[in-house]
Amino acid sequence: MSIKSETTDGTKERPLNFIEQKIEADIASGKHGGRVHTRFPPEPNGHLHIGHAKAICVSFGLAHKYGGVTNLRFDDTNPEKESTEYVDAIRRDVSWLGFTWEGGEFYTSDYFDQLYGFACQLIQSGKAYVDDQSSEEMAAQKGAPGRPGKNSPHRSRSPEENLELFKKMKAGEFQEGTRVLRAKIDMAHDNMLMRDPLIYRIKYASHHRTGDDWVIYPMYDFAHGQSDSIEKITHSLCSLEFENHRPLYDWFIEALNIYPTEQTEFARLNLSYTLMSKRKLLKLVEEGVVDGWDDPRMPTISGLRRRGYTPQSIRTFADRIGVAKRNNEIDVSLLEWALRDDLNRIAPRVMGVLNPIKLVVLNYPEGQKEQLVTQNNPEDPSAGSRELPFGRELWMEADDFKVDVNKKWFRLAPGRVVRLKSAYIVEYVNHIEDDSGKVTEVHVNYVKNSKSGQDVSGIKAKGTLHWVSCADAVDAEVRLYDRLFSESAPEAKGDFMDCLNPGSLEIKTGCKLEPSLSAAKIGTVYQFTRLGYFTVDPKYSEPSGLVFNRAVTLKDGWKG
Repeated sequence: MSIKSETTDGTKERPLNFIEQKIEADIASGKHGGRVHTRFPPEPNGHLHIGHAKAICVSFGLAHKYGGVTNLRFDDTNPEKESTEYVDAIRRDVSWLGFTWEGGEFYTSDYFDQLYGFACQLIQSGKAYVDDQSSEEMAAQKGAPGRPGKNSPHRSRSPEENLELFKKMKAGEFQEGTRVLRAKIDMAHDNMLMRDPLIYRIKYASHHRTGDDWVIYPMYDFAHGQSDSIEKITHSLCSLEFENHRPLYDWFIEALNIYPTEQTEFARLNLSYTLMSKRKLLKLVEEGVVDGWDDPRMPTISGLRRRGYTPQSIRTFADRIGVAKRNNEIDVSLLEWALRDDLNRIAPRVMGVLNPIKLVVLNYPEGQKEQLVTQNNPEDPSAGSRELPFGRELWMEADDFKVDVNKKWFRLAPGRVVRLKSAYIVEYVNHIEDDSGKVTEVHVNYVKNSKSGQDVSGIKAKGTLHWVSCADAVDAEVRLYDRLFSESAPEAKGDFMDCLNPGSLEIKTGCKLEPSLSAAKIGTVYQFTRLGYFTVDPKYSEPSGLVFNRAVTLKDGWKG
């Protein structure tokens, strides 16, 4: 057995994780005929989040590594909360991450007839029964850890009577909540999930695929393993929260004598400053705390995509955190690092001014303009260069000028010189203030023989500032996103809604961008020099007005 495995980008080797060790042992022994066939089975009741992204990378990545295939299977057994909108969103997210479901696309609803047949098989073999009790009565009889439960008074019904009642359940002859089908296992079992779990319940709700054909729906624990078996999945990979469900998974497989697929659990992703519950994320959406599932502050894949995350950054992150047997919390800064690392290599460099004040170059002729050459990405020489218009009047960041400064201030101030990025060295002359003392305009002279790349002035400028030509600037709105929660563990102190970060979104209007960004494309992430990485917002940008989202800062500046 090999003990090394390549990372996602193929650049380094790492020890095999425990799932890889198991797969290699299975292949070596000829188990499942040496096949590797995984599946990703999301419920279409919301958008996928970064935790699902890890699961996607694990299931699809391992199948790809070992020459296998992966199925995309929608676990659609709860019609009240599911929709085709979510199905489409899931397809889009998995595809955007760079994976294809070569094993095929399936739905648990594809197997409703077979699952019903399996249930009848359990009834006929005396391993399932119809229970007439209310959910409250069944819960009271369940017992507790260390204390056995009590058998249902309906547990001794004959297979014939149970089969007849189950058929009537299917025919819609009973009201919702009046009867369920339960597996007959052991009401004293140490694992509470093995104490005669529900298999089917009555639910009068229209299904997004089967319409009103069914009024009984299988429970997840019954449908999950049997769907895996039907598809002949060799390695059913899921998060550690389903570890206690594995004995029930195995019990159904054995009781039905069907293809022996096997479940293996790994640690779910727990990320600081982040919620990993679709139900709670839905609450944020429904209460208008965020701008939909794809709000750039959300940990959803659609939100990360809209914010400016790249597929490679998420896959790199998943590879870096690895596959473990124990749950632990990952610092969200590792996810942000993965994005910076990717964008540093691929993002075009541009200039934008978010808090503009006018910078007037007094000794530059009025009406004159020149084109200055600047690199598109110094990390990638093949990215080439572009030209920037330079003139007498420029926009600069208000924060780049101060009147009273100390020796550690390397930006513009009285008596100081700075270089304008890809342009000239300029020296302070004077400035203008409004009635409140706020600086509104700064005046400088440029050093004529100090053009970037041709500087023979001999003047050393310690600071370099970004700028935009006033005559050519593109107006834009820029949205500065930060973490949605101010606490590392939003649920640790009670209601997560009490931990919302009031500064998670700052909207800046009147921003000035270099003219090349008038043609900025949705999906491209740009590095605004000295400010961070930004991308066009696909939801609110229009030809008449661009909106940019900040994906991430240039370095971790979080002070939470």
